[in-house]
Amino acid sequence: MLIQAHCSTSSPIHLTHLSFQNPMLSHRLPFNVSGFNGVLNMRSGQRLGLGTTVSASSERQSSSFNEQKKRKIVEHICLLKAKADLSDEEENDMLDYLYTTQYQMAGVLSVSLGRISNENLDNFTHAVYMRFQKKEELEKFYDKPFYLRVLKEHVFPYCHGFLNVDYESEVEDDMLPIFRKGEEFNYGVEFVLLISFADKAIGSIEDALASLERVMVGFPSLIVQSTQGRNFNVSSEEYTHGVVTRFRSFKAFEIFMSSSEYKDIWKSKFQPITQKILSVYYSVDPVGTEIM
Repeated sequence: MLIQAHCSTSSPIHLTHLSFQNPMLSHRLPFNVSGFNGVLNMRSGQRLGLGTTVSASSERQSSSFNEQKKRKIVEHICLLKAKADLSDEEENDMLDYLYTTQYQMAGVLSVSLGRISNENLDNFTHAVYMRFQKKEELEKFYDKPFYLRVLKEHVFPYCHGFLNVDYESEVEDDMLPIFRKGEEFNYGVEFVLLISFADKAIGSIEDALASLERVMVGFPSLIVQSTQGRNFNVSSEEYTHGVVTRFRSFKAFEIFMSSSEYKDIWKSKFQPITQKILSVYYSVDPVGTEIM
């Protein structure tokens, strides 16, 4: 049984990468699919505080956010650079095999993946997001023969570069938010933001991330869930932190990115202490199954 990937190959909305001058919405761009470097490797390292989460629904009130019991989880992000001549058949093969890894290995709580819809500085074309129970499960995942075989036979032949970022965070201690299940998680937009904070900004990083969290809590009609944390993957130390946010739709994504609340905290809290950023997004559609 092959699982069709959570991805949509077209969208009426196209956003550029975030920039220091304007990390919000920018002019529309044509759909971009352009063309893996490094070695798969990760380790536990220092971090500034535990990552945080936003889980917002229309039924929840932001005032109860901090009162809810939390569960630690580990977020894994892999960005791929596909070859320029990647065919639809090859793309489907790659994404199908990456998606079905969750059924072959213990510890994987959730997966989403798809073709990146925006141009970005490093020309990444596809994104894979996975959630694990704990760091030990992620470490085992990297070394599993099954996963390594999927990379060798169904990813490496189609890609020429990749980037891995991993961080620890928390979510509500409830089955649906932990496993990202339910109707809210069947569709929408997955937004991945990687940040490199300045070394001298240690005292300001937690304040900036906490400010971002507060802003996201204020938009329950736009955001399903968001997590953030310090990157502990040794192969991508150029990025110190990661943020993954599930928006309800492209329109919700657009409204949030252009909101004065987000613009203000980015300008006042992030811009002064940020050295480098990378942002990508991809659409998520209900997953279908195909029996082969």
